[in-house]
Amino acid sequence: MKGLNIDTGSKVPVYLQIVDSIMAAVRDGGLKRDQQIPSINELSEHYLLSRGTVEKAYKELRDKKVIISVKGKGYFINRTDIVIPLRILLLFNKISNYKKQVYNAFVKSLGDSVFVDLHMHHHSVALFENLINNHLGDYDYYVIMPHFYDHPEEVLRIIRQIPADQLILLDKDLPSLSGNYAAVYQDFEKDINEALYEALPSLKKYENMIFVNPGIDPYPEEIKKGFQYFCRMHDFNFSVIEGVEMYTPVKKGQAYVVIEETDLVNLVKICRNNKLRIGKDVGIVSYNETLLKEILLDGITVISTDHEQMGITAAQIIMDKIPQKVKNPFKLILRNSL
Repeated sequence: MKGLNIDTGSKVPVYLQIVDSIMAAVRDGGLKRDQQIPSINELSEHYLLSRGTVEKAYKELRDKKVIISVKGKGYFINRTDIVIPLRILLLFNKISNYKKQVYNAFVKSLGDSVFVDLHMHHHSVALFENLINNHLGDYDYYVIMPHFYDHPEEVLRIIRQIPADQLILLDKDLPSLSGNYAAVYQDFEKDINEALYEALPSLKKYENMIFVNPGIDPYPEEIKKGFQYFCRMHDFNFSVIEGVEMYTPVKKGQAYVVIEETDLVNLVKICRNNKLRIGKDVGIVSYNETLLKEILLDGITVISTDHEQMGITAAQIIMDKIPQKVKNPFKLILRNSL
């Protein structure tokens, strides 16, 4: 029998960790029907546990009819037709419409036999560390959006505590992290550059490009870098501004790349107030697709990753039990705002 996942520092009682480990091994095919498992003495000596702890675990397993004891021979797996839900800790940086799309697709793809525990770390390294330390050993998988903007080495140290075969990074990869972990990620700098290149024929009618940097809520810096690289490569005059307020000067011949929806709304209001025609006088490219952008102003041009596919792919990695790194699809949806 493969090693049990025993953590004496966990808040989960050790006897329950033994029960969960053996049942998980049965569920995953590591233990077969009629296969012998270590005796109480052997298990207690190997893991330096009290005999009473192991006895309590084996009693619960016998009560569940997962194991049977055969006099003079030992303990054997009795049944494998048991349903043990996978336990998954899902850690997002924040809640948003896009995150809801990822979550819904992830949960739906996994089905009813999986327990998903959703938490937010709000970009806080301290909160993230607390969540991980308090839940190590409690879950089968840890699915994490590693969007942090301070103390990168601390973040890596915390993540390294998670066994690589239980770790899935979501939305963003961490190249500095070693090990055979899984990831479903965006290549933010490359994605925006390629999407804007696809929109180049429509963008050429504008003299200036403006990137609207989100003010309060941080986004990956690579998005701005990809925008700047595109503009330099294609000889656009460009600038970066911090948010759009109702007093922000908006002029004919400008094309805006907008990340936050509040800035998008303000930009649309300014254009209307100044009788600037969106898609003719002023161009708008919004980041991340939503249903509203399909109909607003008869369609807002969007550059976006496929949030539903991200959730589906992460779920598939768990179901297939094959750790892999998958770049999530990113696309341009060209509409009338450009």
